[in-house]
Amino acid sequence: MAVYTEVSDVALKGFLTNYDIGTLRSFNGITEGVENTNYLVHTDIHSYILTLYERRVDKNDLPFFLKLLEHLAAHSISCPTPIKSKNGQMLGELSGKPATIVSYLEGSWVRRPSPHHCHEVGAALAQLHLAGSDFKMTRANALGPASWTELGRDTANHADTVTPGLRTEIAADLDNLVRAWPIDLPAGIIHADLFPDNVFFIDDQLSGLIDFYFACHDAFAYDISICLNAWCFEPDNAFNITKARQLLRAYENIRPLSRAEYDAIPLLSHGAAMRFLLTRLYDWINTTPNALVKPKDPAEYIRKLRFHRSVTSPTEYGLDER
Repeated sequence: MAVYTEVSDVALKGFLTNYDIGTLRSFNGITEGVENTNYLVHTDIHSYILTLYERRVDKNDLPFFLKLLEHLAAHSISCPTPIKSKNGQMLGELSGKPATIVSYLEGSWVRRPSPHHCHEVGAALAQLHLAGSDFKMTRANALGPASWTELGRDTANHADTVTPGLRTEIAADLDNLVRAWPIDLPAGIIHADLFPDNVFFIDDQLSGLIDFYFACHDAFAYDISICLNAWCFEPDNAFNITKARQLLRAYENIRPLSRAEYDAIPLLSHGAAMRFLLTRLYDWINTTPNALVKPKDPAEYIRKLRFHRSVTSPTEYGLDER
């Protein structure tokens, strides 16, 4: 469950008077998700998504996220589009929380991605990177390598309770990753969290991208590596090179990788696995038993981390020899 803030009929009807989107017919909470409270809202005109931003989202970042969505939608990226109020504002307040209304996207996410789905995602990611190239606002990656060292310290005393020897394993990898991390790769707006549950499909055709609340300015190839981790491993955590090849080729058909990006893919993929291992490990350790959202098991990313550590060439991800 991820409805942290209950909203009454009366409160929502009052909130909607600030918008020209019709009269409320019904609404219900969306239980999928982690960071914020979301409701599907039906009016006599259309359906919309109402989001209430909880304390894990910095209110100062909200103008960046909302204006980015507006910018991407204007550049033909299918994503939730903020609905402006009658006085032209994209952000309001409801039940004591910052709140916004965005357009509703048709489709659903796939539980078992196929190579075709991976191809669709690779193309969409490249289009996203190009569409964001002239976005004027910027936001640093709050979960980049600098944060991993801190997360490593915060989880060190409990890491071995998850997997024996994990504390030492993380510490060794962290040292190598932070020292070798590239700082001069082509960069711009990245999604930074493009997991399957953030991509909608209709009849196997990609219909939209959602959940841009980790979006930031960082290396494009790092975003690709996040997708390789999220889309190209099987349930038993075996790497599927066919899926990876489809994702990468579709991406490069639209935005070819530079030589430096090509060479960096193994390191970036290793780092992306470390990022999600550490954040999952932190939540696993610090989430109370009665929490509304069950934390994701970090063990999945321990196995992925070990795979990336064994890689010796970008070709092992499905890239052609250069």
